[in-house]
Amino acid sequence: MLTLLHIENIAVVERADIEFGEHFNVLTGETGAGKSIIVDAISAILGERTSKDIIRSGAKSAVVSAVFSDLQSGVLEWLDKNGYEPDEDGSLLISRQINTEGKNICRINGIPATVPMLKQLGVFLVNIHGQHGNQQLLDDKFHLTYLDRFAAHDALVLEYLEAYSSVLEIDREIERLSIDEDEKARRIGELEYRINEIDSASLKHDEDTELETRVKILRNAEKISEALEIAFSSLYGSDDFEGAISFLISAEQSVSSVNKVNDELAELAKKLTELRYLATDIAEELRDLRENYDFYPGEIDEAENRLDTIRRLKRKYGGDISDVLNKLECYRHELSEIEFAEDTLDSLKSEKIIAVKAATEAGRRLTESRRKAASLLEARITEELEQLDMARVKFYVEILTGDRLTSSGLDNVHFLISANAGEEPRPISRIASGGELSRIMLALKNVLAENDDIQTLIFDEIDSGVSGRAAQRVAEKLASVGQKKQVLCVTHLPQIAAMADTHFLIEKSERNGRTFTSVRSLDLRERATEVARIIGGAEITDITLKNASELIDSAQNYKKTKLRCN
Repeated sequence: MLTLLHIENIAVVERADIEFGEHFNVLTGETGAGKSIIVDAISAILGERTSKDIIRSGAKSAVVSAVFSDLQSGVLEWLDKNGYEPDEDGSLLISRQINTEGKNICRINGIPATVPMLKQLGVFLVNIHGQHGNQQLLDDKFHLTYLDRFAAHDALVLEYLEAYSSVLEIDREIERLSIDEDEKARRIGELEYRINEIDSASLKHDEDTELETRVKILRNAEKISEALEIAFSSLYGSDDFEGAISFLISAEQSVSSVNKVNDELAELAKKLTELRYLATDIAEELRDLRENYDFYPGEIDEAENRLDTIRRLKRKYGGDISDVLNKLECYRHELSEIEFAEDTLDSLKSEKIIAVKAATEAGRRLTESRRKAASLLEARITEELEQLDMARVKFYVEILTGDRLTSSGLDNVHFLISANAGEEPRPISRIASGGELSRIMLALKNVLAENDDIQTLIFDEIDSGVSGRAAQRVAEKLASVGQKKQVLCVTHLPQIAAMADTHFLIEKSERNGRTFTSVRSLDLRERATEVARIIGGAEITDITLKNASELIDSAQNYKKTKLRCN
């Protein structure tokens, strides 16, 4: 339930705090006062698309915050799934800031969120019906959605969609493998060429890196070998001269012969021994390293040619050798698929027969459930319409079932009405007036609301085309719905305004050359004045004021006696 709405710098509203009641809330005001701004602000909280154009002139940003209480299971499950939790008192605070750059800063209980997340959460919090809702009622494609919502057979819908998806997946695979013989021959030749080109290269992982290192060595091999040979000979000596190791051995032996004279000589003898060992180790490393730089004539040309081959394949088939080898496996797999395509297609066609049968059976179960729900929906909507002063109108749900599988099943659903006794049912779009559409939509919304746990319903201009006795029935129905749900209604009808449990006035004023809109809750006396304005216009007389008071008293009496609302 929406308990508090805070608005800053949205259009002509500089700042407003609205504390909504738990039952039937009405918002009234002069045309152009800004009633739609309140609904737009709530829509922004629910993640609907908005624009930086809504920011009040001269302000850097606009802010909307809303507090919700009495959270239902759908809200709690969404919060838990997405890492949020209610406040300590069980409430939920949602805020959205829109700045002049068009950027949005959203938070759920103080934790950052995104606009799409607000939209996901909003589905469980508020249901808004505006004038476009009547247009949906005229569009047959929405009728099946309404019926499925009433039926609440989500498990059957999911079962069908899974079966239908299997059919589509098989169809895509069949289409992929179904190529004509000329294309098949061309593709086989292309794949065989590519496989042979890569396969004949006998590539090894990281081979190019090893070759590049080897080429670099080979290009400097003569210079490196000469340097290593000189270093090795300097340590080990040659036929012509003794090396450093021989001189170290001689020095070590000389000092060792007198190392017992004192500790200093013993220490020197030890250091000479360590130095000889170190020199010997270095000499052996030089000898081993020298062998790595042995090469045969033409080795560098072979290595560079091999690198050229690898680079060409990498340019053609991928960024590195691993990519090229992966392409090779893909080509082999595709070639195998094409060569055995006929067998695979036969298998897929058999699978499709089974999949279509399963989807059709699931679709028929869904159809059966829809037909049962349609009978109940017809009775419920007709009952609601009687209460809305449309006793002669009969509501029908037409279900046309075929054999073709679609994303929504086997059915096309159409809402029909018979406006008078004995008349054939016809599509709503052909015979319903604006006022009738509003009442049919109100009836439908009321019936659908019984099956969900959304606590707040908003009706923006639900009274379009309604007047007189019909307006009174709409007011009574909204008050009735308000006993089970929180209802917010923007209206121009005195009958609806008089029926409110909480009444807000939207007023526009001008200060210092600027327009301001304010929102305030009305007491009983102020309500009478506002209802009188709606009845008689700008000039409020004693008669209109008396009529307004009587209308409010009558509404209060209706709620106490008919709705048992204290």
